[in-house]
Amino acid sequence: MHPGAACEIDADGWLPGARRIESPNRDQRPEGEAVSLIVVHAISLPPGQFSGDAIVRLFTNRLQAHAHPYFAQISTLRVSAHFLLRRQGELIQFVSCRQRAWHAGLSCWNGRERCNDFSLGIELEGCDDLPFTAIQYRRLRKLLRLLCARYPVEAIVGHSDISPGRKTDPGPCFDWRRLASIGDFPGFCR
Repeated sequence: MHPGAACEIDADGWLPGARRIESPNRDQRPEGEAVSLIVVHAISLPPGQFSGDAIVRLFTNRLQAHAHPYFAQISTLRVSAHFLLRRQGELIQFVSCRQRAWHAGLSCWNGRERCNDFSLGIELEGCDDLPFTAIQYRRLRKLLRLLCARYPVEAIVGHSDISPGRKTDPGPCFDWRRLASIGDFPGFCR
């Protein structure tokens, strides 16, 4: 997201201020399904390393298995997220908010399974054992405000909240208190 960029999600579900790289890993939400959940994730590829284009390649099915030993395990995955917030603050959008991104996998929130059906996924470039950057928190707060103004969001949670035992992100270094100014959502403030 760039200073002075458009400050609302457009009618097609895109944020004009974000860099747009469309992922094929998406489909339609179930008829009449509203966005009521935001899931915060963390990703680094290779694990613990930042920058480079591996995350973009993963979300666009172009990750080369031979480029790094870890990539051989994940290069055939078909995954995406609506947004990726890089360490330096760049915001990339891969999937329209009107569509279902494939970010949550096997998941459940408040008794509802298949969280992809009713959620937006935001990936932060990061990992479990390193702090996120100040600019990531600032940009994430701004993005959350925009999304909550546009959609009937009931909760903002971590991937670990909807897939306990299977996922740990955004991890123990993510400071939920830094987002407390957004609102009082179930499962949000820890």
